[in-house]
Amino acid sequence: MDWPLIAKERITGRYIVFMAEVPLYGKVEEVLAAEIARGDLQTGDRLPSEDELLTRFGVSRITVRRAIQNLIQRGVLEIRRGLGTFVLAPKISQELTKLTGFVEDMDTHGRKASARVVSKSIVAANEIVARQLEIGRGTRVMRIQRVRLADSVPMSFDETYLPLDVGKKIVRNDLRVKPIFTLLEEKYGFSLMEAEYKLEAAAASAQVAEALDVPKGSPIFRIERTSFTEDGAPIDYETLSYRGDLIRFVTRLARKPAVKSTQAKASRSLRKR
Repeated sequence: MDWPLIAKERITGRYIVFMAEVPLYGKVEEVLAAEIARGDLQTGDRLPSEDELLTRFGVSRITVRRAIQNLIQRGVLEIRRGLGTFVLAPKISQELTKLTGFVEDMDTHGRKASARVVSKSIVAANEIVARQLEIGRGTRVMRIQRVRLADSVPMSFDETYLPLDVGKKIVRNDLRVKPIFTLLEEKYGFSLMEAEYKLEAAAASAQVAEALDVPKGSPIFRIERTSFTEDGAPIDYETLSYRGDLIRFVTRLARKPAVKSTQAKASRSLRKR
C-alpha cells in the first residue's frame, strides 16, 4: 500500500508531507468505484469485459485484474462463473435483536427474497440434530436444503431439520416461495417464541461454495439456530451459511450496573454512621 511520507524539518520544526504516487491499478479501481457510487454502474450490472477495460484505460491486463480483485475484496464486485463480473448490492446489516426469517429480513432492506430448493429428504438424526430437537439419535427427521437469494444473488445456504411429522407437512408446500417460519405459524399453528443462536466464522465447504457460487474456502458466517414453540419445545433446527462478503450482523448489548459502585456506596454509608 502507498502511504504518504512524512518528514520533519530540524530547523523550523515544520512537517512536510510527500504524497506517494497512486499506482495505476489504484486509479482504475477508484474510477470504477466512483462510477458504481454515482449509479453509472448499478447493482446487478455486468462490468465491461477485461478487453474493453484494457482499451478504455490503456493499461496492462495485470493492472486491470488487480483493480478488479481489489473491488471484489471490498465487496463491490463479484465474479459469477461463466457469466462475468457483476456489481454487488451494498452489504446488508442484519440485526440480531429478534427472531425473524430470511424473507422478513430481506423485506426490511427492500430486497426481493427467493429460494432454490436443493433437496428434501428423510434422514436419521445425528448426535447434534438429536440434541437440538430433543429426540433420540437415529430418529428419522425431515432435512430440507435450500439456497436463499436476495435480488437473485445467493446469500445463504440453509439446512433445516424438522420432526418428521411436521416436516412431512412442510414439504407439501412450494418452498421456493413459502418461508418455513410462515408455514409453521400461519398454516400449521405453531407459535415460535424464541431461538438459540450460535454464530461462528468458517470457510465454505465444497457443498456450500457450489450452492453460493463462491470459491471453496471463502469466508462465511455459520449460524446454528434452534427455534422453540411457546411451550418450550424445539421445532426447527437449522445451520445457515451466509456469505461473509454480503452481510454483517449487528446487535446492541446492555451493561449491568457495576456491583462495586453499590458496595462502595454502602461502605461510605456505614463509615458515616
